[in-house]
Amino acid sequence: MQDEIVSKTRRKREMHELQALGVALVGLPETQLRSMALADDLLEAVLEAKRIKSHEARRRQMQYIGRLMRDIDPGAIRSRLGEIEGSSAQASAAHRRLETLRERLLNDDAALTGFAAEHPGADLQALRSLIRNSRKQLQEGNRTRAYRELFRFIRLCSEAK
Repeated sequence: MQDEIVSKTRRKREMHELQALGVALVGLPETQLRSMALADDLLEAVLEAKRIKSHEARRRQMQYIGRLMRDIDPGAIRSRLGEIEGSSAQASAAHRRLETLRERLLNDDAALTGFAAEHPGADLQALRSLIRNSRKQLQEGNRTRAYRELFRFIRLCSEAK
């Protein structure tokens, strides 16, 4: 009998955890929400919370989402959120690696040789031209078209690898 009694503090903590999970859901893009296979009423409540601008109305909607989440298994949602956050962390790391490679190519001519060795099918003439144009624009004090085109070129070569 004693094992069945759950304290009010514990119930409130669990409720707040479910609301925090709901906040994480509201922060996701709609496409990712639809891919999570949420219950229909929960999905509609989350989408409605994304549209609400009033602070108090949003707070009440988040409480409602927390209440809806009591009826479902939050473990599945947590694991799916972990997968999504992990994939975005991997994408961010890949983006940083490409930016670092771009900076090396702009600052060191020897980096071009290493890039050519790693990506044998890359159009080196186009790469040299992009590097030259990017350096010229950087000397002029702006990072515009050529700088972005160099990044795109490096990304395409890395994806084709």
